[in-house]
Amino acid sequence: MTIEFENESTLELGIELEEIAGQVISFTLDYMECPYEAQVNVLVTGEDEIHELNLTHRQIDRATDVLSFPMVEYEEPGEFGFLEEDGTDCFDPDSGELLLGDIVICADRVLSQAEEYGHSVKREYAFLLTHSMLHLMGFDHMTEEEAAVMEGKQRDILEQLGITR
Repeated sequence: MTIEFENESTLELGIELEEIAGQVISFTLDYMECPYEAQVNVLVTGEDEIHELNLTHRQIDRATDVLSFPMVEYEEPGEFGFLEEDGTDCFDPDSGELLLGDIVICADRVLSQAEEYGHSVKREYAFLLTHSMLHLMGFDHMTEEEAAVMEGKQRDILEQLGITR
């Protein structure tokens, strides 16, 4: 597994961002039974920067807490079987790793949402990573059914990691 990690935020969150990202990403891949080594890029940034990315890539003119940029289009969320036949362009030609995509997290929102929801900064950060990893594996929350599935997986992953409210 390769995680390209960059923290360009000027905020101090008081947690080991890169270490927690590694734990959450690795566990989520195992939880979802991903049969491949994978690559994920993680960027922790500020509110202005994520606002600009949200506007540029989603045409939404506001900041957000997390953005996910998946590299794979799944036929069914979390099902990797189709990659054997149709997914050759989803793998890094040098390392052979599955190119899952990019996660961008807003440090400002990690702090404000942790306070708003009454839990730790670590829990909020881990939640956003888990949420985004599930997006990178094809999950979404556009319908009530999709949201229920995704929320259940998020809750289970965080509980198994021991990162609870």
